[in-house]
Amino acid sequence: MNTKDKIVVALGGNALGNSPKEQLELVKLTAKPIVDLIEAGHEVILAHGNGPQVGMINLAMSTSAESSSHTPEMPFPECGAMSQGYIGFHLQNAIREELLNRSMQIPVATVITQVIVDKDDPAFKNPTKPIGAFYTKEISEQLVSEKGYTMVEDSGRGFRRVVASPKPIDVAEKETVKTLVENGHVVITVGGGGIPVYKDGNRLIGVPAVIDKDFASAKIAEILDADYLIILTAVEKVAINFGKPDVKWLSQMSISQAYQYIEEGHFAPGSMLPKVQAAIQFASSKKGRKALITSLEKAKEGIDGITGTVVIAE
Repeated sequence: MNTKDKIVVALGGNALGNSPKEQLELVKLTAKPIVDLIEAGHEVILAHGNGPQVGMINLAMSTSAESSSHTPEMPFPECGAMSQGYIGFHLQNAIREELLNRSMQIPVATVITQVIVDKDDPAFKNPTKPIGAFYTKEISEQLVSEKGYTMVEDSGRGFRRVVASPKPIDVAEKETVKTLVENGHVVITVGGGGIPVYKDGNRLIGVPAVIDKDFASAKIAEILDADYLIILTAVEKVAINFGKPDVKWLSQMSISQAYQYIEEGHFAPGSMLPKVQAAIQFASSKKGRKALITSLEKAKEGIDGITGTVVIAE
């Protein structure tokens, strides 16, 4: 990795904890490898997931609405916006503090980001992304009847609401993000994959969906003409034959190798698969672009080229 690279870092929502208190502690650890990159002279744009957080907010607002006629039920896009705000609040303050601890006067800002999707995306006809609490079969049927939710049985633990996971096609606030990055700001954007919206004339209309944050990170990385996309996850490297005696940890994958491994079923949907697909999308979008998949704990070593899995075009 060269000095002065433009890097989009995609941080998993699970790495941020399951409560505001836990998240406040975890973001202090997250800030260090991010600021290491900035201190080395790179332009850094930060994206993050919000799975646990948006589920928590949605559940809290739904429970409040059910228990009190004075509390309105909060639509899912608005819950996503809330999660962007509160995660961004914690992240930007942790990064700001770490920068100032190193005597670096660099502005940090969160942009509440809307990500544009196609309202005719096939994903809307096949909701697959589980959100929120587990319910009994009886309550699940009631939610289907009263609210029109799509509910599915989830691993024997009960029934959960599922929403669509459409692909991102553009970022509404991209010019704002570009301007901030060009002026030396550290920007936190497309939080939780962004608030999913579709265009209706001059209006942007929110939809109850969850955009995969890895795909949204790849999209903003393309828009910003980044050199690197770094996807932080739970493991140090990508593996084939994961969980088997002949497991093989990969330091590098070409685009064709990555497609081959996907075809052979090595990557789990909802886990490593979207990360590899997002890495392919970014690495193949322009010559010279690279994607790195590694763990938060090993981020500095991965950034230094010591570990992690790099996805590159042939």
